[in-house]
Amino acid sequence: MFELVCFDIVDDRTRARAVKILKEYGVRVQKSVFECGRITEEQFVKMRNRLEECIDSTEDTVRFYTLCKGCLKKVEFCGVGQRPDDEPYGIL
Repeated sequence: MFELVCFDIVDDRTRARAVKILKEYGVRVQKSVFECGRITEEQFVKMRNRLEECIDSTEDTVRFYTLCKGCLKKVEFCGVGQRPDDEPYGIL
């Protein structure tokens, strides 16, 4: 799976906790945007649940966008950055 996760979190402490969680699963590409590539469905569910427990659902929002392999090839950007890594990898 490849998930794009973006958030708008009001409280600084809550935002810091959410960022800490997201860093376990992905790469920060903007202040409130993470690319979480190569995660399993199980990891995604765990990440989402942890974030849901972390935020204040009356003030904050976290959005998850699942991108397919074809969509990843179409990612465009301007300025500094690099295309998301969609190549499979193995552990030796």
